[in-house]
Amino acid sequence: MKLLINGIWHSNGQLKGDSIAIGSFRSHVSADGTSDFQVEPNRYHLYVSYACPFAHRTILVRQLKRLDDVISMSVLSPDWGSPDGWVFGGWSDTTPDTVNGCTALHQVYTKAQSDFTGRVTVPVLWDKKLGTIVNNESADIMRMLNNEFNAFAEANIDLYPAALRTEIDQINAFVASRINIGVYNAGFAKTQAQYNEAINSLFNALDTLEARLARTRYLVGEQLTEADLRLFVTLVRFDVAYYGALNCNLRRLVDYPNLWNYTRQIYHLPSVAETVKFDHIKRHYYDTYEGIIDRRIVPRGPIIDFSLA
Repeated sequence: MKLLINGIWHSNGQLKGDSIAIGSFRSHVSADGTSDFQVEPNRYHLYVSYACPFAHRTILVRQLKRLDDVISMSVLSPDWGSPDGWVFGGWSDTTPDTVNGCTALHQVYTKAQSDFTGRVTVPVLWDKKLGTIVNNESADIMRMLNNEFNAFAEANIDLYPAALRTEIDQINAFVASRINIGVYNAGFAKTQAQYNEAINSLFNALDTLEARLARTRYLVGEQLTEADLRLFVTLVRFDVAYYGALNCNLRRLVDYPNLWNYTRQIYHLPSVAETVKFDHIKRHYYDTYEGIIDRRIVPRGPIIDFSLA
């Protein structure tokens, strides 16, 4: 496991014991001055990867809200299998760390907290003014970019409208546990029984959403919301990565007419396609991906009907 333990990077480390606290950053940028992180143009910086679906969520909100001139961004290499984990450069459409001059993301974490213990993940929202990480939880960052930066953003686009929040939260919970994480539950399964349970849960959830999208254009009514972005980032990776690399191969996305049309509809929205880098996605999931270990698990699919003449 690649992680920091008390500020020391371990390319093959292991946390032992319940007494070790796992770190995270969960502060918030506010427009009303209620936090130490106030909204200002050019104060904040996103560290992301085009390969990671959770980072992709934040890239999409930044694009759709037209915050690219307000919040700067560094893009990490998709080659996560290197000893340093997430690193800068070495691939098309990547960038150097223009804020801290780091070569690896774990160095950014220890700049923020010298004794940090935990996984080093993207996305990361960095405060250039205070020189620290504000937040590394994608769901929080999505909400901040949508809600707090309207003075400098496309305020007419609201991905989390008040009238729909209860329903958005409900569908988010379903998609997160059954689909966003569901693909990894299947891919990281260590036994055949675990895999069978995970694959059934994943495809039953896809069946449910296929039926839902027969009745509505988007997941919650007729407007794009954050719920759609959270699902889209998994669906757009499904056939090119999860189907093969994670053994999610009972059916392809293109075998679901409504889900396939829905995914293409979002892909063709302004500014969305340019955030989808299939070369990064493939490189990442077919790299030395942590958690996919040598084990004999028989994939459930694909379903092929040879009875047709």
